Amino acid sequence: MTSEETVVLALGGNAISQEGEEGNIYQQFTNTRRSMDAVLDIVAMGKKVLITHGNGPQVGNELIRVESALSVAPDIPLGVLVGDTQGGMGYMIEQCLVNMLHDRGMDRQTACLITQTLVDPADPSFRDPDKFVGRFYHEAEAREIMSERGWRMKEDKGRGWRRVVPSPQPLSILQKDIIRLLLDRDILVVAAGGGGVPVYLEDNGWLEGVDAVVDKDLASAVLGNEIGAQTLMILTGVEKVALDFATPQQRFVDRLTLQEARQYLKAGQFPAGSMGPKIRAAIRFLENGGRRVIITSIEKASAAISGDGGTTLLAED
Repeated sequence: MTSEETVVLALGGNAISQEGEEGNIYQQFTNTRRSMDAVLDIVAMGKKVLITHGNGPQVGNELIRVESALSVAPDIPLGVLVGDTQGGMGYMIEQCLVNMLHDRGMDRQTACLITQTLVDPADPSFRDPDKFVGRFYHEAEAREIMSERGWRMKEDKGRGWRRVVPSPQPLSILQKDIIRLLLDRDILVVAAGGGGVPVYLEDNGWLEGVDAVVDKDLASAVLGNEIGAQTLMILTGVEKVALDFATPQQRFVDRLTLQEARQYLKAGQFPAGSMGPKIRAAIRFLENGGRRVIITSIEKASAAISGDGGTTLLAED
C-alpha cells in the first residue's frame, strides 16, 4: 500500500452511542472524541480518509421523539430524520476532528456532506422490513408497542426486540464525484452517514425521498468502489470476526479470502442481525475493485491497518 491509499472508515454505532449508556449528547461527544484518536492515527500514516458512520440509535431516538410529539408537532418522515441525524452526527465528528487535528499540530481541513443514496423503489425490503433501528425492548414491551403504534419489530439475536424498517440495497452515492474531488485535495471527508438519505429517480428525472434506512456498511462499500478506495475498514464492537459465534467451538479468524467469506456466509456463519451485513459489504467491496477489508474494533483500528490485529479479507481467492 502506498501513501496515496484511500481508506473508507465505517464507524459502527458503538463509536458514538455505546450500549448501556443513556446516549445523551455529552456521552456521544465523549465517545466520538475517543473514536477520532484511531482515525487520526490512520491520517498520520499519510492515508486519504473518508469517514462514514451508522445512525441506528440516533434515528431510533428521533423516531421516538416524533411519535411522542405528534399531538403538538407535525410528523417527520424517516428519510428526513436520516438527513437530520446525518447532519447532527457529522457536526460532532467534524468538530472533534478539527479540535484533535489542532492538538496534534496536523494541518488538514475537513468537510461533512449530507449524502443521498440512490435505491430502487421496488426493492423487496419495502415489503419485508429487516433493518433494526432504535433502542432494545423486552418482548412484552415490544408486543405492546406494535399493537399501539403499528410498528414492525423483531428480536435482535437474543439482545432484545427492536423496530425494523425497510433497508433497500444502495445503488450509488449521488455525491461521489464531490467526495472524490475533496479527497484528492487531501481533505478529510465525513459522508454517507447512516447509509445516506435513500432516494429514487422518478420518471421525469426528479429525485424523491423514501422512508427507509440504508445499511451504512453496504453504502460504504458502494461509495468506496465509486471513489476508487483501496481499503474499507469496518469498525465494530469486536476485535475480530468469529466463526461458530457464541458456541463452544467459537474461534476468531485473522484472514479470510473472498472465496472463504462467500462460503461461510452461505453456510450461515454470519447472521443477518450481526456480522452478516458487514461480510456482505466486504464481499461487495472486494468484488468491485477494492483490495482489502479490515473488520475490527475502534481501539484496534490503527494497529489493524498495519496488519497487527483485526480480521482482514483479501480480494485474491
